[in-house]
Amino acid sequence: MSPVTKPSRAEDAHDRLRDEIRANRMPPGFQATEPEIALRLGMSRTPVREALIRLEAEGLVELIPRHGARVLPIRADDMREIYDILTALEPEAAAQVAARGPSEADLAPLEAATRDMEAALAKSDLDMWAEADDRFHLTLLELQGNRRLTGIVTALYDQAHRARVFTMRLRAPPHQSTQDHRAIVDHLRAGNVDATRTVFRQHRQRAATELLDILETYKLGHL
Repeated sequence: MSPVTKPSRAEDAHDRLRDEIRANRMPPGFQATEPEIALRLGMSRTPVREALIRLEAEGLVELIPRHGARVLPIRADDMREIYDILTALEPEAAAQVAARGPSEADLAPLEAATRDMEAALAKSDLDMWAEADDRFHLTLLELQGNRRLTGIVTALYDQAHRARVFTMRLRAPPHQSTQDHRAIVDHLRAGNVDATRTVFRQHRQRAATELLDILETYKLGHL
């Protein structure tokens, strides 16, 4: 395998397995050997092995010697730690964007994501809403511009996304969350640093409370 081809196949294997895990098509507790996973992807074992090593570093799987890989369970304690980190990092990233005075071109994708969330709620399409929500948060990180921060937070998103897929339909429709996104865009446009930080922090704290309550109430913390 050429030096050019090998990374691209490993990247493809990583992205496909990550999508399978995020969508819970490979649910918590799923376990398979490297040959079984390679067969599932229609690939050789080498890129699959590299992808699994990366996914283990990202907190999505654990590698078990001679037994392949197991998708990690969703635990309430893990989600509490993840949301603590998100609540610490994301509001500050958003505040930095507000301090720079983003242009309308900068804000356009955030506006589009917020409109998509509003449209999704009108249609009761929670999958569409979740996709737009992810897009909003990732776009804001990209506007902030710190690649290392983006990498750290994106890895946490992947872990939190699985829990959200499990709990999304056990919660009330996310009207307040959508209103939060609209308020964040407005505060960014106004360059209001403190309000951006405050609303974003409250947004993450509320999301954490709702998610953890469901995980604990429905005993989903050991999935």
